[in-house]
Amino acid sequence: MRKINLTNENIKIVNFIKNYVNNAGMKKGIVGLSGGLDSSLIAHLCVESLGKENVIGVMMPYKSSSSASLEHGKLVAENLGIQYFIRDISPMVDIYFDNFGRNADQLRRGNFMARVRMCVLYDISAKENALVIGTGNKTELYLGYCTQFGDSACAIEPIGHLYKNEVRKLSQELGVPQEIIDKKPTADLWEGQTDEDELGISYETADKIIYYLIDQKMNVEQIIPKGFSEKEIQLVKKLIIKSEFKRKMPPSP
Repeated sequence: MRKINLTNENIKIVNFIKNYVNNAGMKKGIVGLSGGLDSSLIAHLCVESLGKENVIGVMMPYKSSSSASLEHGKLVAENLGIQYFIRDISPMVDIYFDNFGRNADQLRRGNFMARVRMCVLYDISAKENALVIGTGNKTELYLGYCTQFGDSACAIEPIGHLYKNEVRKLSQELGVPQEIIDKKPTADLWEGQTDEDELGISYETADKIIYYLIDQKMNVEQIIPKGFSEKEIQLVKKLIIKSEFKRKMPPSP
């Protein structure tokens, strides 16, 4: 894996956020605080970039969400001293599926929740004149582990160039609470859901395979001797190819 200088990376991201928000004619940034690692790191970076008085956190639990997610979101917001809102999305989600999708599966419901959450964020951003700051990392974006026009909708992706393991290292550097760093990553779309179970591969393994495929431009035969099975490599390749449409603007003829 590549080696990055965490201090330099921190400075680069902080300046990126500050310049982008200022160039947009705004002072504030708004972050969906899920209680997870990525959004917690983004909140820390935004405070460093914009000042705590210019950062807004929003927690958007559903009735089946883990209580720990809400508590961890509040922990980050209160530790940083930022303004935050809690918006329960259960009524918005339930009224739709009660009327139009009683038999909808978990994936359909989860994607709808992600899009409702982004609607809430953008509504508050309009009220507060704040830019929506994305929380996606490079691993998630290449694996397509995001909902198009849901959690992938934002003005900027400040950690979109960082692998998950790099997000974890930078989070430790900036003082994200250790309990958040240590817990299993989850989008909290349904009870007991974890990212790695849903993807079928660990982030640690995916990070390295994506690095060899994308950064080093290696083929399957070159990567196998690095300690990975052909099945793991092909899974990552398949996820990258299938999700290409999520990483591009909608095409025109």
